[in-house]
Amino acid sequence: MTMGFEISDEFLGTFVPILVYWVYSGMYICLGSLERYRLHSKVDEDEKNLVTKSAVVKGVLLQQTLQAIISVILFKITGSDDPDASTTQQFSLLLLARQLIIAMFVIDTWQYFIHRYMHINKFLYKHIHSQHHRLIVPYSYGALYNHPLEGLLLDTIGGALSFLFSGMSPRTAIFFFSFATIKTVDDHCGLWLPGNPFHIFFSNNSAYHDVHHQLYGSKYNFSQPFFVLWDRILGTYLPYSLEKRATGGFETRPIKASKDE
Repeated sequence: MTMGFEISDEFLGTFVPILVYWVYSGMYICLGSLERYRLHSKVDEDEKNLVTKSAVVKGVLLQQTLQAIISVILFKITGSDDPDASTTQQFSLLLLARQLIIAMFVIDTWQYFIHRYMHINKFLYKHIHSQHHRLIVPYSYGALYNHPLEGLLLDTIGGALSFLFSGMSPRTAIFFFSFATIKTVDDHCGLWLPGNPFHIFFSNNSAYHDVHHQLYGSKYNFSQPFFVLWDRILGTYLPYSLEKRATGGFETRPIKASKDE
């Protein structure tokens, strides 16, 4: 007699993005020694950031634990009682594309307005969002380093809303949230690598987000993780140039000065 073990789509949808986060971050850690592609020097990363890397790891693990618990609950509430439902659902590329576009729009909209409000509201910024901005020089595995409440509001609820409004299945969610995780890690990687498809196809990329982490860009470039739509519509997009540093690597420079300067 043989014993079979089947991993559910709900389980994969919850834990694959977590695994992807650390694997993809690890890849960028290996590339971090390539000074000629860095947006900040390694010295700046070590000296300017206001939080230790061990504290960042602990903070990310806490957030991922909370996200996993909520994801399991969400899948249980919205899941079908039919174990074969995900396999019998008719596959359609048009339906898949529509679900992914809706999910991207929902999560971008949610995160833009919540993120921007956390900058506008001095109490929320001081006690919650400023934790993420302790990383003045972003790096890959600090992408999800947030206050737990911010992680809940911004990422967990934003992800849940994109899942519910798009109507995607748990199987589609595995792909979508894994892709969103890779995109978020890439946006915080602190590198500008030649041929990076995220830099080619997305204006919302590591250089764009690096601007937001600098003092001159703290009131701009709130959009994440996919597009810059809301920044452009509402006038919070700060154009920048990418210049080569004499000491190696690149530096983002604002094309127009902040209104407050």
